[in-house]
Amino acid sequence: MSTAARKTIVVIGAGPGLGLSVAHRFGREGYAVALVSRSADRHPGYVASLAEAGIEAAGFAADVHDRDRLHGALDEIAERFGTIDVVYYGPGAADPSAWPEPITETTQAQAREAMELLYPAIDVVAKVLPGMLARGEGGLLFAGGLSAVMPMPALGGLALASAALRNYGLTLNAALAEQGVYAGNLIIGGLIERGDIYQLVASQPERFGDQIRSLDPDALADGAWELFAKRDRPETTFSAF
Repeated sequence: MSTAARKTIVVIGAGPGLGLSVAHRFGREGYAVALVSRSADRHPGYVASLAEAGIEAAGFAADVHDRDRLHGALDEIAERFGTIDVVYYGPGAADPSAWPEPITETTQAQAREAMELLYPAIDVVAKVLPGMLARGEGGLLFAGGLSAVMPMPALGGLALASAALRNYGLTLNAALAEQGVYAGNLIIGGLIERGDIYQLVASQPERFGDQIRSLDPDALADGAWELFAKRDRPETTFSAF
């Protein structure tokens, strides 16, 4: 497929769970895939699995909290693939074993730290949206937690950040509705199978218990594609609770 005809999805937060499932789902629809995560260590395996499915892909290392490097990676992706047509934003925790303080003990500093989830999303949109608007088409998909819509006191500052990210996606959806660019949210309640946090929890039943509330990343990826393709609602919710 020529560069002019091919569309590209950027998967920010490319891990073994939902990120890779989203890559495969959009790849089946003819998209080339740019994988972005903090480390390039696992990219060769991901790229190989996509290649086996006939999907063109490449990996790019960038921490979303390093604005210059993140923008540099997006520039490299645009140079490699021609356009950035869809962005999936779902970076994982830097330390999956770190747990937040409950909301009754959340400090201002902890709330500010949690909100660092939102700011890179805004940076990404600022970088890619002008091109989408110029072409009159595109998509922005944000993955957030169930605490955005349901009180979950144990998640503390993360609940605040999830709500902010959700509102950002909803407001973008309203702003872009007549301009050909779709923005939508995946609201996720439960551990995502094959993901790093799921694997951590499953490996320590003595700490977390053996009753894991989990979700199939392939089903979530189907939901992401349906949101983008149908554009009939601004979000969809998946909950194991």
